[in-house]
Formats: sequence, structure tokens, C-alpha cells
Amino acid sequence: MRDLKLPKKSEINTAIHSFSRKERRIFGVLLVVLFISTILILQNINKSFMVSVPTPGGEIREGIIGTPRFINPILAFSDADQDMVSLIYSGLMRKGPEGVLLPDLAEKYEVSKNNLVYTFTLKEDLIFHDGRPLDADDVVFTISKVKDSVINSPKKSAWDGMAVEKVDDRTVKFTLKQPYASFLDNTTLGIFPEHIWNNSPIELNLANVNPVGSGPYLVKSIGKKDSGVVNYYELERFEDFVLSKPYIKTFYAYFYQNEKNLVQALKNQEVDQVSSISPKNAELLKKEGYRVESATLPRVFGLFLNYNQNQIFLNKTVVKAINDTIDKNRIIEEVLDGYGVAIDTPIPPSLIDHKKIGSGTAEASREEALKKAEAALQKDGWKKNASGFLEKTTTVKGKKTATPLAFSISTGNAPELVQAAELIREDLSKVGINVEIKTFEVGNLNQNVIRPRKYEALLFGQIINHESDLFAFWHSSQRRDPGLNVSMYTNAKVDKILEDAFVTIDEKARAKKYADFENEIKKDMPAVFLYSPNFIYVVSGNLDGLDMDNIISSSDRFGSVYLWFTEKDNVWKIFSRIN
Repeated sequence: MRDLKLPKKSEINTAIHSFSRKERRIFGVLLVVLFISTILILQNINKSFMVSVPTPGGEIREGIIGTPRFINPILAFSDADQDMVSLIYSGLMRKGPEGVLLPDLAEKYEVSKNNLVYTFTLKEDLIFHDGRPLDADDVVFTISKVKDSVINSPKKSAWDGMAVEKVDDRTVKFTLKQPYASFLDNTTLGIFPEHIWNNSPIELNLANVNPVGSGPYLVKSIGKKDSGVVNYYELERFEDFVLSKPYIKTFYAYFYQNEKNLVQALKNQEVDQVSSISPKNAELLKKEGYRVESATLPRVFGLFLNYNQNQIFLNKTVVKAINDTIDKNRIIEEVLDGYGVAIDTPIPPSLIDHKKIGSGTAEASREEALKKAEAALQKDGWKKNASGFLEKTTTVKGKKTATPLAFSISTGNAPELVQAAELIREDLSKVGINVEIKTFEVGNLNQNVIRPRKYEALLFGQIINHESDLFAFWHSSQRRDPGLNVSMYTNAKVDKILEDAFVTIDEKARAKKYADFENEIKKDMPAVFLYSPNFIYVVSGNLDGLDMDNIISSSDRFGSVYLWFTEKDNVWKIFSRIN
């Protein structure tokens, strides 16, 4: 076989010159096509080896309602306080993406066989924002201040009965009196530096407004109005944050008095992110092209029934008819603009996976539900009077007495609660149930209605941050003030379930107990559960890395703030590891 050789340049020129004009034109076009095709092929090959990765840079301007007063982990109470604490402080553990607790300042922890002793080992070379070392003394100091009855921290009750001691500079031991399923959640508490807070009373320390922590962001500057009130904080990323250096370099937190001012600041481009806004404003902003993110909160809104004030609630047929008649989805659409989910259980849908622990039932149509409720009430002896409302006639010692099917709803004067109450009254009137609505200013509602239990039905929301909070709302020991069992519910079996669940560490076993608790509540019907609202967050259009799937409180949105990014670049896969 003859060897194949490339043609010489002179041969190529001879061949080209032999082309006719038409053939030369075709040859030129083919050369152009070949060139373009080669470029496109090379680009596609290049793209197949490329990945998009976050890069450091950019800024976030967050609008927050309120003014922070106590930016410290043990006194933070308002949303503004808690938001700033989440950005500036770190705990032994941190709630990471997907709601999983991750070691933060801790390198590891060990649990004794009896689940009473937790031993944490701190990571090496930890430092605060001011460059001073963070060690076991700071952890012990922080917990001792939480437990101090003089300081009266909002978090004190979560730490009562727990002892903390330093083993060495990097080791801290917690000893519990009994197993506590939610203990690790406690350890997300931010740790503050003893060398700053030990110099003056906690409430008066200047570090409340100029805080020093070890979290993802540190205070660079503080802006104040002429009155001296804080207007904004400029935060910069903490280069030595232990989980990873945050991508966003600068984080501004601006403060506003109310939602109206907050929304206006967003429209004026003073800020590019806001939370704590109403569903109605969220819908308006969404229609204007803003990016609106939301997630279901572990809040349970419902009618909590007090049979001591109205004994019709002892009649399960009546309570079931009330539950079946109320159009919960209508409340969500008209009151919450779709930012919520209907519920029929005391356990928020975002707290425990109901598909795993609950049975669930198919939802009937509105027409079927109303017919079913009317038929059940009629069978139970309730008949409509001349006014169109139901009553039941009973004979006692030869004397007939008519008992009306009527009750009052007490609630706060917040527009959403008032509107929900009106929709409930409208729904129940369709089957002949007469409802009176009583609204109260929040302080008056708490002091003069809820505390003395002077209500028939209370339209109220329960905030359930942890599974263990269900004890406070449903155990019979919590029926009287200051307990939170506003249905005055008593069930010895439920008491035992809640007591056992409180100390059960195994997640599957604990979930089974809460499934049993849920079933008991559904049988007894001490409340009509309505909805769980959504947390609403308007965020920058170019923000990536946000995770809101397991948010419990509004400040949880900053749990993985160090993973947020607004800038990115394309690099080859082999170079995609971020420094």
C-alpha cells in the first residue's frame, strides 16, 4: 500500500486555480461553515467541562421592622434582635440546610448511654470577631448567664435543671436531670465573650448594640439618626468563621418602624430584601415582579374550645359539625392570599412528617361537607327556629327548654384574625350555628381574656418551635395560667404520651408517640384546627444559596447565610473546588 501524503502547497494552489468562479464561491462558503462549526464544537466541548460556582463578592441590603436593643443571645426577644444575633453569633451547634443540626463551634459531641450527659469538644483555635480566643470558659459563662434568675432570660426555662461545667479549655460537659429530646436545639444558643460581658450588668453593657460574636458577620459600622437611634448596621464577613468564609462580603441591615415604611424602602431600592410583610403586600409585590419566597411555619391557628364557658363543646357531634362546616381553604385564599396550608391536627405540618406518622383522610367537597354537617346536627336533635338558627328542645320535670346552638369567638384585633373570624361566622350561619365575635387589643386579650380563661372559643395561634412545646399546650398540668393549655384539655392518656415523648431520644419512637397523641386529640376534639401560615420573604433576584425548607422562626433564614451568594463564575470541573 502506498503511503498517504498531504498535498503540497503548490498542489493546493493549482487545484484552487483550476476551480471555476462558481466552484470557488462554493469552496469559500464551505470553508466558512467549517470554521464556524469548529468554533461551536470547541465551545460545546468546553462547556461540557465547565460548572457554575459561587464566587466571593456582592452585598445584601436587608430591611427589618423594629430597632434592635439587645443584640445578645440570652436577651434577644424582638425579631430585630434575633435577626442580628443570627448573623453575628455562633453556637455549639447550628441549624444547617434541610433543618439538620450541624456542629458549629463544636468539633464533636458525645452522649452518655443514659442520655443524661452531653460532652462537647470545641474546634481548635476558635476566635471572636475582636481576635480574642473563644474557649470553654466562654461557653460556661454564657450558659450561667442564661440560667441566672436575676437576668431573667427568655431562654432560661429551656436550661433549667441542667448543669454545665468546664472539663478543659476545649471541653464542656452538660448534665441533665432527665433525658430531653430537644436538648441539642438548646446548643444553637450563641456564645458571647466573657471578657466583654463580665465587666458590667448584661442589660447595660454597650455590647448589646455593638456586639462581638464569632458568627458569619461582624459589625463594621453603625449608622444612627440625629436622635441617636440606630438606623442601620454595616456588617462584613468574618474571615475566620469556622464553617466556611461567607461569600457575600457586605451585609447591610436597615431598620424601619412598620410594614408600610419597609415596603416603601423596598420600592425605593433602599433595600433589596424584606420579611415580616403581610400576604396581601406579598401578592402585590409579586405582581410587580419582585421575587417572593415562602415556607410553612410551625404555627397552629385554630378555635380553642372552652367547655367550662359553654357546654355545647362537650357534644362531639356539634364540634365535628363546626369543623366540617368551616371552609379552611377559603380562609387561606381570602385572608392569607394563599400563603398558608389547611390543617386538622395540633402538630404543624413542617414539624413532623405526617405522611409517616398520620393516617389522613380524603377531603369532601364543600357541598358534601355542609350536607353531612346539617344531617348530623338534625339527627342529634337540633332544629332551626324562626330566626333560622339551630336549637334543641329538652324536657326537664315536665318543662320544655330550648337551648340555642350558639357561641362566641374571642380573638385579637389584628386584621387577619378579625377577617378569619368573620368568614367562620359566615360559614357556620349556613348550617344554623349562631356565632358572636368579640375582638380585643392584644394586651387586653392576654390579660383579661386568656389568662382568666374567660372565653367560649378562642381564635388563637400557637407557636411551636420544638416538638416538646406540645407539652405546654396540651398537658393537663398547663390548664391554668400561666400554662398555655387554652382548651382546658384533660386526658390522662395524652398526659402520659407527652411525658414519654419529652424524654424519648429515638426519633422514630418519638414520632410514633406524637402520632398517638394526634389520634387522641382528633377523637376528643378540644379544638378546631384551621391553618398554618407561611413565612414570607422578598429576596434579591440574583440571590442563590437560600434555604427555607425547614424554617421555624424568621431568624432561621440566616442559618445558612454563609452559603448565600450573588456572584458566580464558570470554571472547569477540575478547578471547581472553592478556596
